[in-house]
Amino acid sequence: MADSFFSLRIHGVLRCLAPLLLLLGMLFSGFAHAGDETAPANPIGEGPAAGQIETTPSPQKDAEIRQRISGIFSEIDGLGAVEINVAQGIVTLSGETANERKAQQAVGLANRLTDVVMVDDHIDRTLDVQENVSTAYQGLRARGQSLLRALPLILVGFLIFGLVAWFGAWLSNRKALWQRLTPNPFVAELVAQTIKVVFIVLGLIMALSLIGAETVIGTLLGGAGVIGIAIGFAVKDTIENYIASLMLSIRQPFQARDHVVINDREGIVVRLTSRATILMTLEGNQLRIPNADVFKGIILNYTQNPERRFNFELGVDANDDPLAAIKVGLDALQALEFVLSEPKAVGVIKNVGDSNIVLEFLGWVDQSTTDFGKARSIAIRETKHALENQGFSLPEPIYRLSVTPALERALMQRQPAHQQPGTAQPSQPATTNETGDAKARAQQVLDGKHDDVFDARPDEKLMKKVEQEIAQSGDGTDLLSKHSARE
Repeated sequence: MADSFFSLRIHGVLRCLAPLLLLLGMLFSGFAHAGDETAPANPIGEGPAAGQIETTPSPQKDAEIRQRISGIFSEIDGLGAVEINVAQGIVTLSGETANERKAQQAVGLANRLTDVVMVDDHIDRTLDVQENVSTAYQGLRARGQSLLRALPLILVGFLIFGLVAWFGAWLSNRKALWQRLTPNPFVAELVAQTIKVVFIVLGLIMALSLIGAETVIGTLLGGAGVIGIAIGFAVKDTIENYIASLMLSIRQPFQARDHVVINDREGIVVRLTSRATILMTLEGNQLRIPNADVFKGIILNYTQNPERRFNFELGVDANDDPLAAIKVGLDALQALEFVLSEPKAVGVIKNVGDSNIVLEFLGWVDQSTTDFGKARSIAIRETKHALENQGFSLPEPIYRLSVTPALERALMQRQPAHQQPGTAQPSQPATTNETGDAKARAQQVLDGKHDDVFDARPDEKLMKKVEQEIAQSGDGTDLLSKHSARE
């Protein structure tokens, strides 16, 4: 009793919802079934007769239309309860169908007859639960049986897809072949991955064609295009880095162990990966710069041309001859082993100050064998000492004081009583003596005990760290190649 009451309540609810479902079905049908097989082939205003209606209809034709529609409906599940009435070429459909889809199917089939003027839909959509569930179950069962019958063919399709994809993966792993065809390691890896993807897509197309799912291929390709566009916007920075890596690996603007400055970031190049350029800073730290910034940035390569010029300034007394001072300084520079004889060292007068003449000295070193900073430091020291040894002074700034008569009288009154006005003050020790004492102290400190301060060779510790980092990239992730042409 309870079950009967419950089923009646459900049936009542479904009948109340039937008009709403009918309206939704009609709206959906207008958009989704415009090109369906059940759509009318000759609607009013179209077709071979340009939509014209016969002026002399006959009852015989009405009977033929009704008989034809009845025969069609009798062969289709779910349309057997539809009643057909034809008068003057107008088909009126009544009776019941289980759902909106069946009702629209009946209307569409009736519209396809050539002599039908129009179809009047009075079909009642019962939305019967048992009938709809039974129809869905039968459809699923039929599809399941079809799937079981096609299972051997599907297995063959999977086998073909696996074989083609495996062959593509095997071919892409022939690294020696791709590196022989494309010496650039990054391009070789890109070609290998492209071959792998091409074979996977080829295997998928062959498998789908074998099981008769050609329409799925177009759907997959269209979906892949849309997904590709969405992913492209989402990973724009990653793609930009990837393209920059490709261009850098082709152009090779630097090599491992090169001393470079990239966008004000200085260091020794360790390797180039598919995402970043790895540097070892002069402080011994690892620095990663995105390849997009490297490709668009300013690159200064000190190793490309190892000869590098250093410069420094020294000031001599205004009473000294600046050209003679320049000669003394150049002689001192040219006596240093790390200063190159070609190009020659140069000295120029930079400017004339308030109390001195500023000289600028410029010399060249080979950075492959000389540390730039150490060489400049030693050169400044040797040039300064050479000037002082030849009697040239490096004066401190001089300030002039203007003394008024009143201030002069006040200063005279503060003189000691035992000193008569006009007598000279005791002279201070000569500046040359102070200079000599300073040089003697320096000689004691440096004599035979600190030869490393005069060593201008590059720092071996830093280069050892660079070599260790390069050795860790021996797994093929480095995109720099000595065999590729450089920019």
